[in-house]
Amino acid sequence: MSLGTNAQTPPAAPPQIRVLVVDDSAVIRGLITRWLGEAGGFEIAGTASNGRIAVDSVDRLRPDVVLMDIEMPEMDGITALPLILKSQPGAKVIVISTLTQRNAQISLKCLSLGAADYLAKPESSRIAGAADEFRQQLIDKVRAIGGPRVRQPRPAAAAPAAQPAPRPISLRPASGNTKPQCLLIGSSTGGPRAVEKVLHDLRPILPQVPVLIVQHMPPMFTAVFAEHLQTFLGSPCREAKDGEPVLPGAILVAPGGRHMGLALSGGKPVIRLNDGPLESFCRPAVDVLFREGAAAFGPAALGLVLTGMGSDGTQGARALVQAGASVIAQDEATSIVWGMPGSIAKAGLAREILPLDAIGPAVRGIFTGVPK
Repeated sequence: MSLGTNAQTPPAAPPQIRVLVVDDSAVIRGLITRWLGEAGGFEIAGTASNGRIAVDSVDRLRPDVVLMDIEMPEMDGITALPLILKSQPGAKVIVISTLTQRNAQISLKCLSLGAADYLAKPESSRIAGAADEFRQQLIDKVRAIGGPRVRQPRPAAAAPAAQPAPRPISLRPASGNTKPQCLLIGSSTGGPRAVEKVLHDLRPILPQVPVLIVQHMPPMFTAVFAEHLQTFLGSPCREAKDGEPVLPGAILVAPGGRHMGLALSGGKPVIRLNDGPLESFCRPAVDVLFREGAAAFGPAALGLVLTGMGSDGTQGARALVQAGASVIAQDEATSIVWGMPGSIAKAGLAREILPLDAIGPAVRGIFTGVPK
């Protein structure tokens, strides 16, 4: 008599994310290699001490993610970046730099050239004290950016296991006929390029609309980001200041390391900056801007959540919706990481879920009352 069994073959483990580590410091290369190895789910495809070696080896190594320092001998990161992307279009490059104004400018330039994200590296003298935070940020970013959704197939790779059908996503109808008076934008990983694109498409109405932006960035980077937007758009843009009024034509960016919210002064909205506790593991947090924007503007606010990892913005979006305002989320296909906008969508808080190219025209239509 044969004995049957109902045992099923366990699902295959997800493929490891292949990482190429490029840094002229052997200490940093060793630390990153060890950290990723201990975290699990990563495979070190190789290491390189400068951009030239990385460019020469990327086609052979076929990494999913390239972690690349900016300042290196022979060939620096900004020179190597376009060559790497040309050789391996599916690779996601995260540029790493120490926290200086010059490196912030170069990092943003790398984003405009196609880098997926950036990571601020502690100075050599502070690496021990800041290592834990840097390590966690690095692991989280590589895992989010290099995950299965963005990976490119390899020759002879096994067919992926069948995935369960996604949970249906419901959209929330627009509330009432209140015309928005302020645009609130939240973004993180991949956000600088997405924000740039949306604002570029909104240029005809920017003089009539106040725009408040929370982009997850460290101090110094946010000031450089605001300067970049001002140059790119030809419209006034800067870091927000505590107590300043929110006026049409202003594009204000939350300073790195500080929450940006809103309050009413004499019945008119003004900026409130604070150093309160992290919210959704972030400061500045989109949740703060959305929550206080809901209190200050009510149904006359419009929230926009762009690409980024995590779920920051979801609780604030709920406050906006409860106040009668609407929220738009970027779609998965055009997001570097569909964490923040995906959380909005799955919570049923989005009025629309749109590809990046469609967001600007849609927002412009909402503000002008002329559908696009």
